[in-house]
Amino acid sequence: MKPSLPKGTRDYSPKEVYRQNYIFATIRQVFEKFGYQPIETPAMENLETLLGKYGDEGDKLLFKVLNNGDYLAKADLEALQEKDSNRLVKSISKRGLRYDLTVPFARYVVMHQHELSFPFKRYQIQPVWRADRPQKGRYQEFYQCDADVIGSDSLIYEAEYVLMIDEVFTKLGIDVEIKLNHRQVLAGIAETAGIADKMVPMTVAIDKLDKIGWTGVASELRKADIEAASIDRLQSLYSGQHGLDHISEALDQSDDGRKGVEELKRVFDYLESANLKQELKFDPTLARGLSYYTGCIFEVKSKEVSIGSILGGGRYANLTGAFGMPDMSGVGISFGVARIFDVLQELDRFPGSVDHPIKVLLIALDEDCHRYAFDLLHDLRSQEIPAHLYPEPGKLKKQMKYADATEVPFVILIGSDEMKRKSYTVKHMKSGEQWDLSFEAIIEKLGELR
Repeated sequence: MKPSLPKGTRDYSPKEVYRQNYIFATIRQVFEKFGYQPIETPAMENLETLLGKYGDEGDKLLFKVLNNGDYLAKADLEALQEKDSNRLVKSISKRGLRYDLTVPFARYVVMHQHELSFPFKRYQIQPVWRADRPQKGRYQEFYQCDADVIGSDSLIYEAEYVLMIDEVFTKLGIDVEIKLNHRQVLAGIAETAGIADKMVPMTVAIDKLDKIGWTGVASELRKADIEAASIDRLQSLYSGQHGLDHISEALDQSDDGRKGVEELKRVFDYLESANLKQELKFDPTLARGLSYYTGCIFEVKSKEVSIGSILGGGRYANLTGAFGMPDMSGVGISFGVARIFDVLQELDRFPGSVDHPIKVLLIALDEDCHRYAFDLLHDLRSQEIPAHLYPEPGKLKKQMKYADATEVPFVILIGSDEMKRKSYTVKHMKSGEQWDLSFEAIIEKLGELR
C-alpha cells in the first residue's frame, strides 16, 4: 500500500509543530492576559447540534460520522434506493465532526449555565473539520483559536477584541489591516438603496468590490434582479470616501443604519487613546456570517501576503437560542492559525529560537565515556536543559554529522580527558565557537543563550 494523506490535511514535522505551538502560545498568552478562560469540547457533536447552524452551504460541508456497528441495519432503504443522501444520512449518522468552535461553545454554555458566571469569557484552541475544497491557506482539518464573551451587550468587548488582535499580530511580527463593519450598517445600506429584501445578494456582490471593481459588482447585482436605480444608489454610497462619517450621512433616514453607525462610533471612541500598532479601519464592504452575526463584524488580512482573511468574528444576539436559552448576546473572534502559519512561513518571520529550543547533544568517544555521559545527561535535564545523548559511542565524524542533520545548537564532547578534569568541550554548531567549561559553567552559558 502506498502511504497517503486524506485531501485537505497535512503532516507537521517537529520544526512545524514548534512553529505552530509558538503561534498558539502567543495567542493563548494574550487571551489569558485579557481574562479569558480555556475550555475544550469533543471532536464529535450530535448532528442535530450542528445542522442548521451554518446555512445550507455550511451543512453540506459537515463531515458526518457513520453510526457504530451495522449502520445499514436501520437505514432508510427508500432513501438508499433513490440515492437521496440528505434523507439517508439521518438514518445512518447521528454524529458529526465539529465545523467550528462557536456552536459547540453555545451548546456548552446552555448545558453548563448553572455553573457559569455571566458575562463568561472563554477561549478554545482545537481542530475543526470542513469538507471544503482545499487551496492555499484552506484545509479540511485545521486549528481554530477562538475567544468569545457571552452574556453582555457591552461594546467594550468589541474594543477589547481590537486591542487583543493588535497585540497578537504585533507580537507575531505580521503587518495587518483590521477591518470593522456592522450588520445593521449593511441593512441600512440595503434599505437606503430600496432593496431591503435583497440584502444578502447585495452584500455578497459588494464584498467583492476590491477584486472585481464596480463594473463587476454592478453585473452581479443585475443578476440578482436588482434594478438600475438601486444599483446607482449603491454606487453613490460606495464611490469616493468610505469613511464612517460619509456612511453616517447617507444612512440618516434608516433606523438600522443609524444604530449600526452609532455602535461603531462608540467602539472607535473607546479606542481613541489606544496606541495601536496595526491599521484599524471601517470597511462598509465587509460582510461576514450574515446568518448569525447581528452587530459589529471583524476581519483581519495580511498586508504582505495574499491569502484571504486570517481572523474573523462578530457580535451575535441569540447564539444559544437554538438550544433553548434565548437572548444571550455575545461577541467573538477566531484566529485562522493555518493561514497565520503560512504567512509567517512565507515571510520567514518565525524567530530562530522557536525552531531550535536551547538543547545539547552529548557525544561520547568510548564505552566508559558513554556511561559517564548518561549520568551527565540526567544532571543537565535536572537543570531544565533539554538534552540528549547519541545512543552509542563511536566515531566523532558520524556523531557530528547527526548533530548537523538534527540542527542541535550545541554539542558537548566527552572523552577520557574530560572525564578526569570534569571539564567539557562545548561547541556552538552554527558559529563553530568552542569553550572548555565545567558543569556549572555550562549551565550558566546555556542560561545566557536561552
